[in-house]
Amino acid sequence: MENIHTIGRYWKKKHGEKVYKVPISISGFTCPNIDGTITKGGCSFCENESFSPNQVDKSKFKLNLFSKENPYLDKQLMQLKMQFDATKERLQNKFGAKKFIVYFQSFTNTYAPLDTLKALYSSALSFDDVIGLSIGTRTDCITEETLDYLEELAQTKEVWLEYGIQSVYDTTLEKINRGHDFANIVEWITKTKERKNLLVCGHLVFGLPDENQEMMIKGVEETIKLNVDSIKFHPLYVVKNTLLTNEYRKGKFEPISEEEYIDTLVKSIKMLPKNISISRITAGISDSTLLSPMWCNEKHRQMYNIKQALLKEGLIY
Repeated sequence: MENIHTIGRYWKKKHGEKVYKVPISISGFTCPNIDGTITKGGCSFCENESFSPNQVDKSKFKLNLFSKENPYLDKQLMQLKMQFDATKERLQNKFGAKKFIVYFQSFTNTYAPLDTLKALYSSALSFDDVIGLSIGTRTDCITEETLDYLEELAQTKEVWLEYGIQSVYDTTLEKINRGHDFANIVEWITKTKERKNLLVCGHLVFGLPDENQEMMIKGVEETIKLNVDSIKFHPLYVVKNTLLTNEYRKGKFEPISEEEYIDTLVKSIKMLPKNISISRITAGISDSTLLSPMWCNEKHRQMYNIKQALLKEGLIY
């Protein structure tokens, strides 16, 4: 039997003990294909609050790369501190956690003026027991100046950029209303990896419209070529209040089955080189917003079935 190279095992080996990610959601952040800069409506599958357990504010004020001022910075810094402290305390009480990575999770967390980003990132790194940052973003929302700053931080702290790749096919990216092509993904992941000590986690979605297993596997192959440091795997599921909801209700979209998802996942994991860790092997949501597939409603059962399939291949997650 062989242990899979997970991000948890990577961190434990590097830092000497388990490291915990603290998800953060800052009001005022949005996305260029939600605010109309690129497209409207967001990605077809995205109802962002379903991915944002710490979302606490629905202010109409939204930042972008060209914002001239940020009158809510003090409030954002307060949110950051409150969310971190609350989650840290819970993790300490439940698991005895001692080391943390602040995970800017919701929306696009480089889609703001550099001064705002510097204030938030530096504040997060100043918290006790924080060893680094993980920043969820898009490849069309990163700049050379932001990479310059993050490269500086990475000399003393662990800095991850989590890019939503989703698919390597331009036809799929257009169908899901992504707002950019695969060339943009290649360009900016390459530029990020050229920076000293910056780490990249790529997100891939299995079950996107009209993608078969061969295409999904090809997506993994192309992501490996980008020299990412880690990968998150997600099944596509349909939640209420998304563009995909309409396609599903009209019978124009059929979600991936659990059997095909697990089979594709196992084949993908077996392809990965030893230097690429796995940050996530599935996802789901356990509330009434989930429309389909219902197997994404039971995270524990998902994990059990995936682990059993991996064990059959001699792999321990």
